Amino acid sequence: MPLRRLALAIVLVPLIAGACSGSAKTVTIGALYPTSGTQGTGGTQELRGVQLTVEWANAHGGLHGRHIRLVQSDASRAEAVPAAMRALVARGATVVVGSHGSAISAAAAAVAEQDRVSFWETGAVGQIDQGSPAGRNFFRLAPMGANLGQAAISFVRDQLTAKLPRHPARYGVAFVNDAYGRAVAQGAIDEINRSGMTLAGTFPYDGTTKDFSPIAARVSAARPDVLFTAAYLEDGVGLRQALVAAHVPLLAGIGTSSSFCMPDFGARLGGDAVGLFASDKPDDTVLRPSALRPEGRRLLAWASSRYRARWHTEMSAAALSGFSNAYALFVHVLPASTDLRPASVAAAGLHVKLAEGSLPNGGGLDLAPPGAPDAGANKRSAGVIEEWVAPKTREVVWPPAFATHPVVALPLS
Repeated sequence: MPLRRLALAIVLVPLIAGACSGSAKTVTIGALYPTSGTQGTGGTQELRGVQLTVEWANAHGGLHGRHIRLVQSDASRAEAVPAAMRALVARGATVVVGSHGSAISAAAAAVAEQDRVSFWETGAVGQIDQGSPAGRNFFRLAPMGANLGQAAISFVRDQLTAKLPRHPARYGVAFVNDAYGRAVAQGAIDEINRSGMTLAGTFPYDGTTKDFSPIAARVSAARPDVLFTAAYLEDGVGLRQALVAAHVPLLAGIGTSSSFCMPDFGARLGGDAVGLFASDKPDDTVLRPSALRPEGRRLLAWASSRYRARWHTEMSAAALSGFSNAYALFVHVLPASTDLRPASVAAAGLHVKLAEGSLPNGGGLDLAPPGAPDAGANKRSAGVIEEWVAPKTREVVWPPAFATHPVVALPLS
């Protein structure tokens, strides 16, 4: 080898090795999820999905023959993120997955840019600040919150309104006043306004609210026919109970992730959940495998079986989102990257395309580049509309490719 080429090789080898975190036989990836606190249940489920992806990837050759080593850090709230992220970096991670919570996700995006880390959001849907590192250091593989809100209103407008006894319908939007709630609610509000429909009122509330009767009274006074709700489990259940107790005459109700789609939502409300709809990420109990491509179908069967065997329960939407989106990163994006430096990983992520249905949650991969209005967002993320068709029973009713049940439009109690 000529001396010039030899010298170049000597320089490049340590650079590449240094950019691939871990030893010669391992690659270190960080995982930042709330495994304690108010979002600990969902965060733990999402992390379990990521852990299954690591297991699958390592059983199939790892990353270019190197085993993936997942190092974890708990961040139960946004204020804990800087220390938690830096702990992961200190352990050798330059690529981090997370975070289930929208406020946590926004804080992680800021730290990722400062510390030159590549952060990949597998579950949270809230927006991050303008001028953020989206499309460079930050990517959102799960649906954007605004898209979930938009999809909910589009479904009601196009598929449900004709089934209601009164239309055109008046819309109300209730939401927890934080990063998650505002992002999802804004998508719904924008779609209502864009469609020329009537917005009867908006009803923000504090996340610590315990008594929802004043909010139910405000909703009743505004007289919406359809109420869209962006809530977490506790407040979603509390608001619905208050609306029923106040006999608010709604024709339809639709909510989104972190509440209306969750089995505990239906279990706690019983018959009072029947007739409600949810716009959210799918879970394995309501996803129709025949609508997936062969890769997604095989992965769904493997992950569902493995999850039940290890944790003795079905994969929730959070768990399936963690598994599917980490799979896109670990199995498709990282192997296409020349090293694990953020610029290289970003270039690979923007280059790799997966058709819808390739992932076991029904999604694919098509990341928006820096400068786009949705920079860093996955334009092929998976979303479905579910309906509570009986007590403790929900079915996918839209889109048709994933539907397990026709739209019923049951009257609300």
